[in-house]
Amino acid sequence: MKFQQQIQQGIPANLPSLKPLNDKFSHAPKRKEILSDEEKKLALKNALRYFEPKFHAELIPEFKQELEKYGRIYMYRLRPDYEMYARPIEEYPGKSLQAKAIQLMIQNNLDPAVAQHPEELITYGGNGAVFSNWAQYLLTMKYLSEMTDEQTLVMYSGHPLGLFPSHQNAPRVVVTNGMMIPNYSKPDDWEKFNALGVTQYGQMTAGSYMYIGPQGIVHGTTITVLNGSRKIDSNGTAGKLFLTAGLGGMSGAQPKAGNIAGVVSVTAEVNPAATWKRHEQGWVDEVISDLDELVKRVREAKEKKEVVSIAFDGNVVDVWEKFDQENVFVDLGSDQTSLHNPWAGGYYPAGLSFEQANQMMAENPELFKEKVQESLRRHADSVNKHTAKGTYFFDYGNAFLLEASRAGADVMAENGIDFKYPSYVQDIMGPMCFDYGFGPFRWVCTSGKPEDLQKTDEIACRILEEMKKNSPQEIQQQMQDNITWIKGAQENKLVVGSQARILYADAEGRIKIAKAFNDAISRGEIGPVVLGRDHHDVSGTDSPFRETSNIYDGSKFTADMAIHNVIGDSFRGATWVSIHNGGGVGWGEVINGGFGMLLDGTSDAENRLKSMLHWDVNNGIARRSWARNEEAIFAIKRAMEEEPLLKVTLPNLVDENLL
Repeated sequence: MKFQQQIQQGIPANLPSLKPLNDKFSHAPKRKEILSDEEKKLALKNALRYFEPKFHAELIPEFKQELEKYGRIYMYRLRPDYEMYARPIEEYPGKSLQAKAIQLMIQNNLDPAVAQHPEELITYGGNGAVFSNWAQYLLTMKYLSEMTDEQTLVMYSGHPLGLFPSHQNAPRVVVTNGMMIPNYSKPDDWEKFNALGVTQYGQMTAGSYMYIGPQGIVHGTTITVLNGSRKIDSNGTAGKLFLTAGLGGMSGAQPKAGNIAGVVSVTAEVNPAATWKRHEQGWVDEVISDLDELVKRVREAKEKKEVVSIAFDGNVVDVWEKFDQENVFVDLGSDQTSLHNPWAGGYYPAGLSFEQANQMMAENPELFKEKVQESLRRHADSVNKHTAKGTYFFDYGNAFLLEASRAGADVMAENGIDFKYPSYVQDIMGPMCFDYGFGPFRWVCTSGKPEDLQKTDEIACRILEEMKKNSPQEIQQQMQDNITWIKGAQENKLVVGSQARILYADAEGRIKIAKAFNDAISRGEIGPVVLGRDHHDVSGTDSPFRETSNIYDGSKFTADMAIHNVIGDSFRGATWVSIHNGGGVGWGEVINGGFGMLLDGTSDAENRLKSMLHWDVNNGIARRSWARNEEAIFAIKRAMEEEPLLKVTLPNLVDENLL
């Protein structure tokens, strides 16, 4: 069958033959044994719902074996034969251009060049899934190929609930992932209910079809490293050493960001497949597996003020300890391992090989947990020794400090409430970007043509340069950093997967750039463009240890903003919307929402982009301003001056002396 026919058939009428897993791909570790015998039967019954009864006798032993061997029923048999990547939009079957765009974005999330564990449908973060099994993928793509602009597809934690009548201005797809009753939102609850096949962890942009490969976080990491360096001194980044960990889906952006920021970076990674994947993609310059050799190379690079990214093939705890022993000064330190998922492959303990850890994780989870917590205590102890020498360490919002504190590590401030080290949002991204409305706006050229991406880069750069001329002093640095970024985007070869770009922009910038794209599409200069953003943004995410960690009025544990955001986006013109439990800091620790919007060159698209993008940013600034964030108060007052229909409740400030 041709590609389009395979999409349109959905779950095949006849079962395809079994085929081995692709050993070139990274595969998810075995999940812990958590279901009772009765629950295993329920998991099988749940999986078999996708198949006619005549196939059940054949599938029961197969799915039972998957459940026992991997801890999940992935339905590997249903993996499609065609190559998985984002095709030009016209190659997708369907009656709705918006639905074709969503098919493109789903396939991009599962592209082996993009996805962390593609055959387990996991995009990044160890468990950030697009779907729970291959039947869900096939059925979803079939629905998208059939739907009209008078229907909406409802996605229930990976499961396509069905097509429902709606209207042209409604979202084409509404996605929820892991929206649990609060008392059932602990890590083991995810393990259990995911194994049952009734919910999934959508991470942030994985389960909302908006991941664009590690480029998505390169820009944010570049800004973080640049501004972290500025916090240390004004001497620039040359010769400064940035030490961190993680080369997976999101964390793989760190060495590229280090190069763009102009530092010497060392990123440790325990999984050789992830390390060499980033090296082959050109995202890391050198790979070193010997600690003595690493020390020698780093000293040389610092002395010569090289711009170089080094991957250490091993555990970051060993690097921190070795650098302390050898008096290698670390200017900037962080960690981007998936500590939101500490017991299932998100963090590998020092002292165990990658293979030993994976085996212990599955066969002796309690001992594995002990080893992880022991490693976290060592990790934090070594970081403390470095910061005593002057290292600037920040938590990268991956739950490092949270899990280290739970392990009994020395990471708490003297008051016993706060952490001794700031989150990067508290110190850098919150006051410098989010409070002013700047966040990770992104777009994908659905034609698949590099020349379209280059044209959009030029359009965005032109608009930013025009805006900077009249921007207030408070945001001049943000504007210039973005202009520098977009000018170097082509040279830095950031594309992995789809022809996509990310750019930190405020509401004004997003609207003006999007309108210019829509005009260019209307003139036939470029093909349709999908707009989106990372959930890690001004308004989409309520996360007390990351995105909203600089909210100090006591409301950082509330999740109203994320819910408001996705509801508001849905009736203001988004093509699809998503709301998730979980994300970069863990299941039960965050609620986050996202959107996608197709620009097709029409006046309708222009009306939708103006309405939705304005709300998508300003509702977050309004909440941050109510929390008394000085920068957000400035930003929302400016927004009200520009839009007469915007009227936001402003806080009255209290004299501390009176209190």
